[in-house]
Amino acid sequence: MSNQAVTYLVGACLGVFGLVAFCALVLVPAITAYRRPLERLAVVILSLYVLAALIGIGVLAGALIVFEWPRVF
Repeated sequence: MSNQAVTYLVGACLGVFGLVAFCALVLVPAITAYRRPLERLAVVILSLYVLAALIGIGVLAGALIVFEWPRVF
């Protein structure tokens, strides 16, 4: 297995792990807090906004690391 394949495998596993953690720690408690289907649908939609914000923060942090790495090291 090449180094690039290992990198892709680790990235995919961490992506799946992060999505499972988001569902377990954010989505499931939010859904179980409400009883009506319309409220649950609203919670899922709002949770997707939270997920998008977390992904955006991760992308920005990753880009900052990539661009600043040569200057720091």
